[in-house]
Amino acid sequence: MFNKIPTSRPDTPLLDTIEDPSELRKLAPEQLTDLARELRHFLLYSVGQTGGHFGAGLGVIELTIALHYSYNTPIDQLIWDVGHQTYPHKILTGRRERMQSLRQPDGLAPFPSQSESIFDVFGTGHSSTSISAALGIELANKNAGRESHTVVVIGDGAMTAGMAFEALNHVAACQANLTVVLNDNAMSISENVGGLANYFARNISAYELDNSGPGNGEDEDRDTTPGSIFTDLGFRYTGPIDGHDINVLLENLDALKAHSGPKLLHLITKKGKGYAPAETSPVSSHSLTKLEKQSENRETTYSTVFGEWITKKAAADNRLFAITPAMKEGSGLTQFSEQFPNRFHDVAIAEQHAVTLAAGLATGGAKPVVAIYSTFLQRAFDQLIHDVAIQNLDVLFAVDRASLLEDGPTHSGVFDYSFVRAIPNMVIMSPSNRVVMEQMLDFGFEYKGPCLVRYPRGTATAGEQEPPLQLGRAHICRNGKRAAILAFGTTRNISESVAENLDLTLIDMRFVKPLDTELITELTTRHELLVTIEENAIAGGAGSAVNEYVVSQKLECQLLNLGVPDLFIDQDEPANMRKVAGLTAASLESQINSRL
Repeated sequence: MFNKIPTSRPDTPLLDTIEDPSELRKLAPEQLTDLARELRHFLLYSVGQTGGHFGAGLGVIELTIALHYSYNTPIDQLIWDVGHQTYPHKILTGRRERMQSLRQPDGLAPFPSQSESIFDVFGTGHSSTSISAALGIELANKNAGRESHTVVVIGDGAMTAGMAFEALNHVAACQANLTVVLNDNAMSISENVGGLANYFARNISAYELDNSGPGNGEDEDRDTTPGSIFTDLGFRYTGPIDGHDINVLLENLDALKAHSGPKLLHLITKKGKGYAPAETSPVSSHSLTKLEKQSENRETTYSTVFGEWITKKAAADNRLFAITPAMKEGSGLTQFSEQFPNRFHDVAIAEQHAVTLAAGLATGGAKPVVAIYSTFLQRAFDQLIHDVAIQNLDVLFAVDRASLLEDGPTHSGVFDYSFVRAIPNMVIMSPSNRVVMEQMLDFGFEYKGPCLVRYPRGTATAGEQEPPLQLGRAHICRNGKRAAILAFGTTRNISESVAENLDLTLIDMRFVKPLDTELITELTTRHELLVTIEENAIAGGAGSAVNEYVVSQKLECQLLNLGVPDLFIDQDEPANMRKVAGLTAASLESQINSRL
């Protein structure tokens, strides 16, 4: 058991001999436990240097070793659901000495990446995609006459998503030769909730871990059989077994290879296994900031502002319900969940359900607030249209992490302006600071219809009291000459110095939809250039909305749109990612000067 993150590279003689899983398979089985300890020690060290997810990885150390030992990877294909658990996999597949480049420019990706290694069979970002992808791979292999095993590792948190069950249903229909390894640690990022989580928990409590070797975990003296839901779907079910016992893992994996058709191996693991603080607090140990950056001084974030606002608002209005898809802590809803448990719903990894649940609540006269990350809202696009917007229902969306993030394209929230503004009846707001954010949340709560407030991850700029919000009205921060900067959201903060230096007009647009078209018209009469700036994709974003209006009204004015260009920006420090996008004061000033 480790009690702290090592600050110097640990001694790992066994691990250092493994540059490829074929070398792992040369070890004697009795050496694998020592290897697991070394791998766990090295993982803690490497994540301490770079930051990143480590709780899930610690929980699959033994499983990762067993999979690469039992299967002939990469000929046998191993597909991981999401990437939080794949750091040990990366270490064992030739990337050990590159782990310090994790989440760095031109370094290792924080998730599986096909371009990075032949052992990363399928790139993963959002959860619950693995079984669908693996089935496609298996069907393609069969069609091409390739003989190999296809294995999926999926967590119980990801299994709560509907897509996983859609895939399981199809696997059974195809009778595909596919092995699903269910890594059950009773966690996603937060603790798992819901009927499926309870089902797994009952299996575990009703049956002792079956460490006797291959079997299906059946006990004739019990009233139920573990895994009956999977058996009924047509899978050969084995388990539950101890996911930290390498010998038991190997015995069961080897036995499953002898059977064809759909198979599911149910493991019980502990998130953060082997690191005492993580075992004690798996939620807070989901990820780690690199050691050199850790500080006791925690600044107020936009997520914190939201959490404080919604808790206060709920105390004053019992119509308010909070909904989140497995993001309680990250969205700032911990205090709310404790004070108002009957009005708090963590729906697990089920973004589509979250949005339609909100629609139903609104239909029943409640005021639901959906707290969701921008990148995850993408998964509920259909529900936004059909279940909320078409019916013009009274739902407030608090969209967090609407910004470039160090994990790169899979988690950056830079598309929500583009896809949400295309939907009729939606109101879209973006705050420039804490004060404006609180105003927007209040406005959105009182607004009758679907309304969205989007904000970035990070420290909330304090701000000063400004005029109250009016629907579709921008705020003039300063009047200047020749050019007007139309800043959306927190891009106002990098625009202020440029506006001062060049004596330009600066507008805090506040609303992406509806736009302040009256002000835009007036600005074109006294400025040569309108400059829009946003931390969102330029394509279809807020600047595009301004362009559409100017063109439709045949207004005479040059336009310059700044935002995230038409590319996926790789992982890096967010400040560096903004440099790539041109979202800095220096870049803004340079591009304006080039036009004037």
